[in-house]
Amino acid sequence: MSELQIRRMSLPELQEMAVEWAAAEGWNPGLHDAPGFYAADSEGFLGGWLNGKPIACISAVRYPPDFGFVGFYIVRPDYRGKGYGLEIWNAAMQQLAGCNIGLDGVVAQQENYKRSGFTFAYNNIRFEGFSTGKPTPKTGANLVPCDQIDFESLLAYDRQYFPANRPEFLAAWLRQPDSVALAALAENQIQGYGMIRPCRKGYKIGPLFAETAGVAEQLLHALCGQISLQSPYYLDVPAINPEAVALAGRHGMQPVFETARMYTGSTPDVNLNGVFGVTTFELG
Repeated sequence: MSELQIRRMSLPELQEMAVEWAAAEGWNPGLHDAPGFYAADSEGFLGGWLNGKPIACISAVRYPPDFGFVGFYIVRPDYRGKGYGLEIWNAAMQQLAGCNIGLDGVVAQQENYKRSGFTFAYNNIRFEGFSTGKPTPKTGANLVPCDQIDFESLLAYDRQYFPANRPEFLAAWLRQPDSVALAALAENQIQGYGMIRPCRKGYKIGPLFAETAGVAEQLLHALCGQISLQSPYYLDVPAINPEAVALAGRHGMQPVFETARMYTGSTPDVNLNGVFGVTTFELG
């Protein structure tokens, strides 16, 4: 076996390797995801080259002080089963040493992840729906673009639902081209926020965080109202949140994919009852 050269990827390499390979795997990445991913941790994306040819990638993003997330774990099909995946996996684990590391893994790979010290927390379900143009229900909250909200307040709200502060990521993520990010306000207090962005197929909504199922539904309707009728859209829902699963059901959404959320440490203390849509399986 030739020696695999592992190094950090540049932003163009992240786009050309990890994002394009993810699309080939059917993971349906967003059209403009890469800059936001890279803003989260520019040192967190590793590529593997064999004789100068890129054959493997993984993300190992560190959120200060001690939370990490693994994604984009891909070996090109004709190089699988040769040990290269384990090499780049070990490099990612070394990079995140000392962190509580999370991942959203294919359910069938749970046993492999357990051998690397991961423990199952809960499943996430990807639901597919189609925009209907129904009017947005009222809840007493007003919807405003996220760029009209004080960013520090939005960060503090986001931290209730995510295990770490992520200012660099959110600053880039919420300003993606062709996306819409809305916040729900009541008495000048944030009650929820969500974002819809274009993907290789249709659109994804993520994050979708809210105080109540009613606010989540208001945001979901409004975000779907930004896209043309019958456009497909996707929502990644923690199965552990029954109100989120019920919300997808009320919108006629169907499950199309499932992941196992796993951690090397304890499950982070976040408000999963308010997570109606995961931000992204790649970065948590």
